[in-house]
Amino acid sequence: MNRFQFVEDHKDAYGVKRLCEVVEVARSSFYAWLDSAGRRAAKATDDAVLAARIRVLQDPAQGGGLGP
Repeated sequence: MNRFQFVEDHKDAYGVKRLCEVVEVARSSFYAWLDSAGRRAAKATDDAVLAARIRVLQDPAQGGGLGP
């Protein structure tokens, strides 16, 4: 878990300002991280799709990989 996620998880109990001070991150950085959540999720999905395609291309049973 990163510091931003910690702030997100506990902000209702302690408040963003206090938590950011405790974990030593700027509030603006926390809110920027929060705003980028959709982009991070999309990138993770794209990365998973790409990894699956690479595995298929490298699988000898699928005609991929380095052969003799």
